[in-house]
Amino acid sequence: MSSITIIAVASGGAIGATLRLLINGMVNKHFAHALPLGTLAVNLIGSLLIGMLFAYFHQNSTFPPHLKSFLVTGILGALTTYSTFAIESFFLLEAGHYMQAFANMALNLFGTILLAGVGYLMVLNFTK
Repeated sequence: MSSITIIAVASGGAIGATLRLLINGMVNKHFAHALPLGTLAVNLIGSLLIGMLFAYFHQNSTFPPHLKSFLVTGILGALTTYSTFAIESFFLLEAGHYMQAFANMALNLFGTILLAGVGYLMVLNFTK
């Protein structure tokens, strides 16, 4: 792995982590709810964007690898968060909030897969 790729991932990670903090805080402030909507928001947004990027990369094979790493592993890797989703779901279960826990799990699991596919197909269909 080249040093430029490492720097690209690290700098993208700083951007993604900052975006996660800002989006999570904004969503939780404006949409107070029993579900952890901030985590859901960053996971859904990140999934849509990764689908779009992979479709773009599929069509543009000459896209520089270190820029792919910057965008996907760096920014989107730090923006989205499986570990936070997992612990928030566990806390909901532990507190006996089973409906909210299962809603959170279903929305994160199916919503992220759906939006990754939507983003991918959107770019493929709009760039023909």
